[in-house]
Amino acid sequence: MGLNPEPDHRSRDAAHEGSEVIELLEVLWERGREAVPTGPVSPSQLRVLYTLDRDEGINLRMLAEALGSASPSVSRLCDRLQATGFVERAPSPVSRRELELRLTSHGKAYLVDLRMRREQVLMSTIDAMPPKARRALLEGLRGFRSAAAAAGQDDGAARPLRSTG
Repeated sequence: MGLNPEPDHRSRDAAHEGSEVIELLEVLWERGREAVPTGPVSPSQLRVLYTLDRDEGINLRMLAEALGSASPSVSRLCDRLQATGFVERAPSPVSRRELELRLTSHGKAYLVDLRMRREQVLMSTIDAMPPKARRALLEGLRGFRSAAAAAGQDDGAARPLRSTG
């Protein structure tokens, strides 16, 4: 299946270390969200924005599938995001009965700003790391992301990898 088995103790140690890093990232992420002046967006709404950013023009059924949620719940999330001006619904060119969901320019700007602020928060820590540790972190994060995608655990939220030159 392509999985690379490691000794159990190393996997446990890595999982424990990863759990601690996630807790730290949650704190850093929240700081990034607090710094974004465009208004509060819940974690569920943020998942919708990420998905629409990646799969622009999908319909409600496809969005619900991507999120693993029921269509009525996703529809309510989209209603709230539309009311904030982050999402728009437009008739599908393929089917008159379907609506396409898209981020508005305001929604796109929110994500750009949020991602930029989060990356700035991370950069302050990453810049303090030695170059060898930064390279190892980058390699490890890419490997983790690939493994999560291969196992279907990325929740459809991953953007394509960017080249770092």
